[in-house]
Amino acid sequence: MTLLSGTRLGPYEILAPLGAGGMGEVYKAKDTRLDRAVAIKVLPSHLSRDPDLKARFEREARVVSGLKHPHI
Repeated sequence: MTLLSGTRLGPYEILAPLGAGGMGEVYKAKDTRLDRAVAIKVLPSHLSRDPDLKARFEREARVVSGLKHPHI
């Protein structure tokens, strides 16, 4: 699922692709509510249907959200 610049996902506006790998695609986006840059990771639909992979994705998101660094 490739997202184009300008695509909206809820309050997030896709700005540019950052990378892709085995678990999905990562995009630079803007959180329009808080007016800040964020990274959005999107799982392919066939992976999001797998409960184990979805749980892994959610664990990764929780760990990453706890990082505090000015360059992240």
